[in-house]
Amino acid sequence: MLSRVANSIYWMARYLERADCVARFIDVNTHLMLDLALDQNAAQWYPLVATSGDDEDFTRRYRQADERAVVRFMTFDQSNPNSILQCIFRARENARTVREVIPVEMWEKINEIYHLTQSQSRKRSVADLQDYYREIRQSGHLFTGLMHNTMSRDMGWQFAHMGQMLERADKTARLLDVKYFLLLPHNDVWKDSAYDAVQWGAVLKSVNALEMYRQQFHTINYKDVTQFLLFSKAFPRSVQFCLENAAAALDTLTPDMDEPSQATREMETLCKTLHRSDTSHIISAGLHEFIDIFQANLNLVDEAIYESYFKN
Repeated sequence: MLSRVANSIYWMARYLERADCVARFIDVNTHLMLDLALDQNAAQWYPLVATSGDDEDFTRRYRQADERAVVRFMTFDQSNPNSILQCIFRARENARTVREVIPVEMWEKINEIYHLTQSQSRKRSVADLQDYYREIRQSGHLFTGLMHNTMSRDMGWQFAHMGQMLERADKTARLLDVKYFLLLPHNDVWKDSAYDAVQWGAVLKSVNALEMYRQQFHTINYKDVTQFLLFSKAFPRSVQFCLENAAAALDTLTPDMDEPSQATREMETLCKTLHRSDTSHIISAGLHEFIDIFQANLNLVDEAIYESYFKN
C-alpha cells in the first residue's frame, strides 16, 4: 500500500472519531447542567475546551468561556483544527483521495455528515444544535459499523482501526484528566458526595459507559471510574482496550520484519507503562502526572507511525 493512501485512511478514521468525541462532550455537558440545574453563569464550559487540549488557542482568541464562545470554538470555528467542522472537512478530504480503496457506503456516509455540518454551521446555541450533536454521534456509530462490515481486513482496515483506537484512547484519557482537576476544583469538599457522583456519571455517559460500569461496580466514585476507563479489558472505549487493539493492528502491519519498527517499539513502551500501573498507585502519585506522561508517549507513537509508514 502506498504511504499516501495509508496516511489518508489513518487520518480519515482519526478525524471522524475526534468529531464524534467532541459532539459527545458538548452533548453530555449540556445534560449535566440540566441535571444539576445550573444557570448559564454557573455553567462549566471551560473544561470542555481543556478536554480538547486547545485551551491556549481558545484563550488567545476568545474573551470568556461562555456557551456561545465554546460552542462556536469547538463546533464551527474554521480556525480551530480540532472543531467538528474542521475534523469532518479533513476526514472528507482524506476519504476523497482514497475513494478507490474504501467502500462507497463509507464515502457516502462521510459526504452526508459533511453536508449536514455545512447546513448547521450558522447555528450558535446548544439548544439549537442538540439534534445535530446527536446525529454526529449516531453517524460515528454508523461509520464504525460500515468500516467493520464492509472493509476487508487488509492493510487499509488495519490503518483505519489503529487510527480510530489511538484517537479514542487519547480522548478518554483527556476526559478523565480534565474531570479530575477542573470540574471539581474543591475536590476535598465534594469528593464522594452526590454532586460528585452526578458529575462522574456524566463522564461515564460521555463515553457511553454508564450501563457497562454499573454491571461491574455498585456505586459511582472517582476511584472505580478511573479503574474502569483506564483498565477495563472489555469496554471498547477504555484506554487499555484501545491501546491493545491499536497494538494488534500495528503488529498485523509488520508480521515479517526482522527488527521491530520504531512505531512498534514506541507502542510497546506505551502499553508496558499502562500494564505496570494500577489505579491506587496512579491516584496517590497523581492522575494528572500519569496522564501527562501517557499523552507524551502517545504523541511519540503517532510520530513513530508517521516515520515508519507515512513519510515516504
